[in-house]
Amino acid sequence: MLEFRTQGFNGYAVKYSPFFDSRIAVASAANFGLVGNGRLYILGLTAKGIIAEKWFDTQDSLYDLAWSESHENQCVVAAGDGSIKLFDISLDQFPVQSWQEHKREAFAVHWNLVAKDTFCSSSWDGTIKIWSPERTDSLLTIPTHSCTYSASFSPHSPSILSSVSSDSNLRIFDLRSPSSASNHLTASIPLHTAPSAYPQQQQQLPTTTIPPSEALTHDWNKYRSSLIATAGVDRLIRTFDIRNPNPRQGPLAILPGHEYAVRKVAWSPHLSDVLLSASYDMTCRVWTDGSALGVVGAGGQQQQQEQKLSGMMQRGGGDPLAFGGGRELGRMGRHTEFVMGVDWCLFGAEGWCASVGWDERLLVWDVRAVMGQ
Repeated sequence: MLEFRTQGFNGYAVKYSPFFDSRIAVASAANFGLVGNGRLYILGLTAKGIIAEKWFDTQDSLYDLAWSESHENQCVVAAGDGSIKLFDISLDQFPVQSWQEHKREAFAVHWNLVAKDTFCSSSWDGTIKIWSPERTDSLLTIPTHSCTYSASFSPHSPSILSSVSSDSNLRIFDLRSPSSASNHLTASIPLHTAPSAYPQQQQQLPTTTIPPSEALTHDWNKYRSSLIATAGVDRLIRTFDIRNPNPRQGPLAILPGHEYAVRKVAWSPHLSDVLLSASYDMTCRVWTDGSALGVVGAGGQQQQQEQKLSGMMQRGGGDPLAFGGGRELGRMGRHTEFVMGVDWCLFGAEGWCASVGWDERLLVWDVRAVMGQ
């Protein structure tokens, strides 16, 4: 495990570069993001450990960041004053572009992974905005009418956008549809809806009622284009199939286990059923959603695979809220404060990831090392 200390700044988000396996960016804030400056760190993984290649200070806290998919040296950040700033790390000190349209804190940014020429942001002001690095104004504003903590483009389509908000809803937008009165909204899925039985699942449904609560994070599955994972204040991770014609059909899987709110979820770029979570309970946990447990491996060792998985830690396995066959595979508990961000490395051996938290630390670690712990 490698460690870097963000002295005086509490980590909020971390992202691996899509171009270099040894470059990581961290968005951070002084005084836990309540008041004070922000700092964008550009870090390099070297044989001697993690070094700070460069950093940029901002007037307000930084809550999220995204690497450009078209320019290897550019990175966009979301700030507490509502501004969106684009930095070129080959230059010094100042951003190459800054936008000030959000009326409250900008809490999320995400680059379009398919078109690569646009990115989106979401804010506490109840809007999602779409931007181009070449334009001085936003291309489009989509109202959600609710504090929007997370917005993301689909990794499978350049025109599908999603968000989760404080009203406990997952929204899907299709930018190809007419704006009309719906503002491109194609689906609004209540996250707290109890799951319904599916034909392939011979399982008793959870009977405990879950009240609506703020949704803080979501992520698209990298292999299954209609699958989204969500999480938030109620401590539960849920997966949804957005193809379902009935938005009240409920989640495909519910993964209980975290003791406090879940701040970030991220699907693995290597395995279709594995995701990583970060929580206010100071742990990062790796999960399977249960979709691959019945798949025969390359050597036909289905029984051996199931025995191995069942031998791993199954905290929450008897939880009345659990549904769908998913389970916790392991956890990392080295952080000593809220864990705010996690990200997977796209390169090399599958399993490497990075996490940041309010303990002023970035940790780079191997998920495989915590399996079963």
